[in-house]
Amino acid sequence: MLWRFLSWPFRLPGRLIRSLRSSRTLKLTREGKYFIGITIGIGLAAINTGNNLLYLLLGWLLSVIIASGIMSDVCLRAVAITRQAPKRIYANRPFLMELEATNAKKRLASYSLEVEDICEGQPVDKRCYFLKIPEGKSQNTAYRHTISRRGLYRFQGFQVSTKFPFGLFRKSRRSKNASEILVFPSTHPVSIPAPRSHFLGDNHSNTVGRRGEFFGLREYRDGDDRRSIHWRSTAREGKLLVREFEDESQRRITLLIDNALPETRGEVEEQALEDAISFCASLAQAYLDKGYALRLIGRGTLVPFSGGETQVQRVLKALALLETKTEAEPFSAEIAPRSEAVLVVPKGISAARRPGQASHVMEAP
Repeated sequence: MLWRFLSWPFRLPGRLIRSLRSSRTLKLTREGKYFIGITIGIGLAAINTGNNLLYLLLGWLLSVIIASGIMSDVCLRAVAITRQAPKRIYANRPFLMELEATNAKKRLASYSLEVEDICEGQPVDKRCYFLKIPEGKSQNTAYRHTISRRGLYRFQGFQVSTKFPFGLFRKSRRSKNASEILVFPSTHPVSIPAPRSHFLGDNHSNTVGRRGEFFGLREYRDGDDRRSIHWRSTAREGKLLVREFEDESQRRITLLIDNALPETRGEVEEQALEDAISFCASLAQAYLDKGYALRLIGRGTLVPFSGGETQVQRVLKALALLETKTEAEPFSAEIAPRSEAVLVVPKGISAARRPGQASHVMEAP
């Protein structure tokens, strides 16, 4: 302990060099500009007059500046920030991003921290504020944010800043915490089209399906509808068991999205495609909520038949990552004969190639 106390002056230059090499930035606040101006004025007056009282006041002002730099640096040191995104994020819909700040220092607390999330190289429009984070403790808060377009967004890290203790300077540092967030297309309530009678049949089959006459019990598999879990048998057997039903053809739907645009397209055509993708996502949500087994087909995209909450996730993910294709790109699958299918096309843009005969062709409103 004595050796560490006696050797700290020799370790100070190395700490200063590491501090200068770090990603910290320093900006003057409005109060800081006034303070620096007063300090310069008193310094000039002390030099011109040789008044000891002015020298004493100058030394006090300079010590405040030094103390502000040291204390703000201590507040920023050893503070780690992590984020926790919600399970589903939709375009044009506000969501809460949760942030957790952890102070890894053993003896000193951190005060008055402002945290900005960095998305695609730019800070988001909201800041989170932590008044005090005790030593060795963590605190949580959240900010509300809205993303206007679907797709994959990359968050690079955080900018942590403080004006502690005197509000003269804003000292900031960047901390890396990379993650990716998938934004689903915006959805809204829609009415599904009435099924065409000549495409459907009311006869039961001996195949296993989503709904119909009771068929039996089996173990739960990924993608099964949780509403089909037989809880009494699950409690008796000690494992998840679900009901199986005979297949009904009116509970199967193929949803197609025409994601082709001409090569010479503008903002109007691109927005029309985005509206079509949003409308397709809304239809998929409505069908799956009613217990349908759904398949999604697009140009370069295929999601096989399934149902339940897991299928909602698959379809929304495929639509969130759906890329624009040309009309030369074929659909990834054909429509089965005499099956119910809905084709969604962008408004004002006709589809040049359509896979088979769809029972419904709908434009995005």
